[in-house]
Amino acid sequence: MSSPNPRSRNKPRAYMSNKKKRSLPKWAGAAVLLGGIASASAAAGAFLAVSLGSTPLQQSNLSAAEAAIFTQNEPISKSNSLQLPHLTRPVNVLLLGVKVTSSDLDDYAAIDRDGYDSLVDSFEGLSDTMLMLRFDPRDERVSVLSIPRDTRTNVDGEVTKINEANREGGPALSAQSVSELMGGVAIDRYMRINVQGVEKLIDALGGVEVDVPKDMKYQDDSQHLYINLKAGPQRLDGDKAMQFLRYRYDDQGDIGRVQRQQVLMRSLTEQALNPTTIARLPKILSVIQSHVDTNLSVEELVALVGYTAQTNRSDVQMLMLPGDFSSYNDYELSYWLPNYSEIDQISEQYFGLSNAYSVSERRDPSDLRVVIQDSTYDDVAVQSLINSLYDTGYYNVTVGRSLRDPISDTRIVAQRGDLDSARDIQQFLNVGEVRVESTGNLDSDITIQLGEDWLGEHGEAL
Repeated sequence: MSSPNPRSRNKPRAYMSNKKKRSLPKWAGAAVLLGGIASASAAAGAFLAVSLGSTPLQQSNLSAAEAAIFTQNEPISKSNSLQLPHLTRPVNVLLLGVKVTSSDLDDYAAIDRDGYDSLVDSFEGLSDTMLMLRFDPRDERVSVLSIPRDTRTNVDGEVTKINEANREGGPALSAQSVSELMGGVAIDRYMRINVQGVEKLIDALGGVEVDVPKDMKYQDDSQHLYINLKAGPQRLDGDKAMQFLRYRYDDQGDIGRVQRQQVLMRSLTEQALNPTTIARLPKILSVIQSHVDTNLSVEELVALVGYTAQTNRSDVQMLMLPGDFSSYNDYELSYWLPNYSEIDQISEQYFGLSNAYSVSERRDPSDLRVVIQDSTYDDVAVQSLINSLYDTGYYNVTVGRSLRDPISDTRIVAQRGDLDSARDIQQFLNVGEVRVESTGNLDSDITIQLGEDWLGEHGEAL
């Protein structure tokens, strides 16, 4: 069988780091709190600018070879005595969510006396979540690529699941593996956060508003994992948010988890950056100090947060690594098999890759797979949409699973990142909003989540 990653190259090998805890400076909590105040005060901004540090907030030591994987010598932010730090160029950041249990450790005495395999405050395990983020002040957008943990690829010369990279070689090997998977995309910085950190960070933010799509119930006594969520809009605290994220017991498996991650990320983005959050910043930084390992500095973090706060929701684009589920006839394990031609297009269009590949031209409407997810429960409205699409040349249209709750505004979801095609549909329908995210139908190019704004001229009442 041929290698699953035709783009693997000889690069410096990333190997396990010697981890060393490091305390944050005492001024850090005050500096971040001033960050919020400084948005309205030039004087406070000037004080913050001279107080911020440029030392990375790392809890692990990288060797010279490991550090060379990242473009850490190239500045990404700038500050002076008159303003807060600001982003000076596009930045790619690899975010790893890590889950470590006591049985993963070499010291088995760490296992609970009652025999349970409990979660451990560590960064050394499998990466449960992998995200590539690009903050791009030139194109004025933020792009997020979710990489399924079961993605089959080369990790340091071995064909395996990509979530093994962090356990085998830490953030450097993870970055090297992701860069190769994406055709050579440069990675500037990394951030690792463990399960406990995510839970405490959401608590520090005061919870998160999420519309849970269905009842979620699962129990695993061996891991102390108890999931019990009811469907519907609700505010989730850290524990319930982790239940929402860790649930994977449906027909989509790990890909369903990726979609839920994007739902929760968008909710956090929309609600976290507000005046109420400012008062919580010292507590948030305390969580970062204890549960985050990153080669970003406080100054760089403030620059990234400040840029994101000014970015419109429509310019936050969430994608999923293109691919398909493996067949049980091909592999004993379950894999997500990458589609390299589509990955190349996403890498170039959204993550700054410059190479011989070129982004495909705007696709013909007849080639697009369009799936309708109805929230109106109005058969006349749905048929009217199908007819409108067909009359405009969209011949590959199907009706998928309806949404559980009605939505007011139609969402035209560029499921695979084809923003131009989604905008074309929005313009001729003249309703709704375009979203680049992977929360629609997995088999579609464009998913239309039909809302009540379509009913005015097309509903059954007429």
